[in-house]
Amino acid sequence: MSQLNKLKILNDPIYGFITIPNPLLYDLIQHPYFQRLRRISQMGLSYLVYPGAHHTRFHHALGCMHMMQKAIEVLRFKQVDISKDEENALLIAILLHDIGHGPFSHAMEHSIVENVSHEQLSLLFMDELNREFNGQLSLAIQVFKGEYHRKFMLQLISSQLDMDRMDYLKRDSFYTGVAEGNINSDRLIQMLNVVDDVLVMEEKGIYSIEKFLMARRLMYWQAYLHKTSLVAELILTKILKRAKELSLKGTVLKSSDALAFFMNHKIELTHFDRDVLHQFAELDDFDIMSALKAWQYHDDFILSSLSKMIIHRDLLKIKLSSDKFDPAFIEDLNRRFTQENKRSAQEAQYFIFKGKIKNQAYNKSAEPIRILKKDKTIEDVVEASDQLNLKALSKPVTKYYVCYPKQLVEN
Repeated sequence: MSQLNKLKILNDPIYGFITIPNPLLYDLIQHPYFQRLRRISQMGLSYLVYPGAHHTRFHHALGCMHMMQKAIEVLRFKQVDISKDEENALLIAILLHDIGHGPFSHAMEHSIVENVSHEQLSLLFMDELNREFNGQLSLAIQVFKGEYHRKFMLQLISSQLDMDRMDYLKRDSFYTGVAEGNINSDRLIQMLNVVDDVLVMEEKGIYSIEKFLMARRLMYWQAYLHKTSLVAELILTKILKRAKELSLKGTVLKSSDALAFFMNHKIELTHFDRDVLHQFAELDDFDIMSALKAWQYHDDFILSSLSKMIIHRDLLKIKLSSDKFDPAFIEDLNRRFTQENKRSAQEAQYFIFKGKIKNQAYNKSAEPIRILKKDKTIEDVVEASDQLNLKALSKPVTKYYVCYPKQLVEN
């Protein structure tokens, strides 16, 4: 294939045209591991709340690459020396930063595999691709792991003001229609600079950062932690937990070969050889949805009831509170459920459960967003801002939830 064919232009609804700058990036995008991201939704089951939220991890990864191209352009204009190899490493690292996500994103990390994060899986995929591409990803992996000596490069990929957050806020607010999440990413990128090998934001951009942090907080409450999205994801986690429980006891469940493999084995990080990674790469949202469609007719009361809830969007009731729920209230729900449905207390745990969620737009104990002031001093954005609300945004807000069948309250 001629190299010219590999310099494609893609049309994105948010940024307009996105260019693939070289044949290596094109070949990575064409790889089956990356193409799988077309079948992994960016926002999990949020489309049950926001019907437009059907965009994928594929969209997001390309958007991040585009943001990184812009950032490199701006930094070079400001006399920050970035070599061609470093540019390539940044583009590869940001393109592949989410390649380890499983179906419906975060619901999988505690159900299909045993406490293996998507970041760990992304690294395994990068290592495998590096073997296939004869070591051309080595520098990108070094940057991604934070082992490269130029610190600002990791900050562009993973920090409190990185290309990942800039794209997902803009993209998710666009596809959900939650206007409060929209940010001025162009302005934010134009204000970036590097001082002493550390990423900074010029003081002129401070109001854009305040808007960015506020948008992040609002998107968490309105979209990512929306109570209906939350309960749907919790139900999905319970379904997979139950399916795994049944499979490990010898029950044969209808599913794709890839899903059956993970249902029949306890897979931890140490088990991920090339074959297991390839099995994981076969999994996507379609495996899960087709399994749920089959499992809604299964004899197992728990598996069929929970699967129907997702398929028909007839979910458990979820209550949120700033205070912990009274144990007596939860005990009463359990008692009524076991009596009305002739089920054991153990089975009731699949339908009645509690937990907590946390929203923190800015983490003061993590690496700060640094503001480069006009007098060349550098300050944490919270100290540099004259807005009291930034101090409030750095305080974590915890909410408690309890989920239960709505019939228990209606009866």
